[in-house]
Amino acid sequence: MDAAEWKNIGPLDNIPIRGARRLCLTHLGKPVAVFRTGDSELFALIDECPHKKGPLSEGIISGRSVACPLHNWVIALDDGEAVAPDEGSTQPLSVRLIDGDVYVRLPEPVLGAMV
Repeated sequence: MDAAEWKNIGPLDNIPIRGARRLCLTHLGKPVAVFRTGDSELFALIDECPHKKGPLSEGIISGRSVACPLHNWVIALDDGEAVAPDEGSTQPLSVRLIDGDVYVRLPEPVLGAMV
């Protein structure tokens, strides 16, 4: 694992089942959150709903999706896409569980890329 990209955010037990934690980390100036489903699957997203930038980490997790607390848009945790009929997306990030600790990958921005 490249230490410059993968960040240890602490033990899995710090993220409740069917819950989320907003991290102190940001990616490209945007907040990051880690989500844990009822089956203990882990996902990481930029913590902004594509609709009105609501904090997805404060939403309700159902299956592999989260409902934004502002206007109930449903966002798929695996790819960050809004569920139809809504349209839009938030950026998903890679997440790993290693020896009980959760790691999130914060990729380096591509030089010359528009952000």
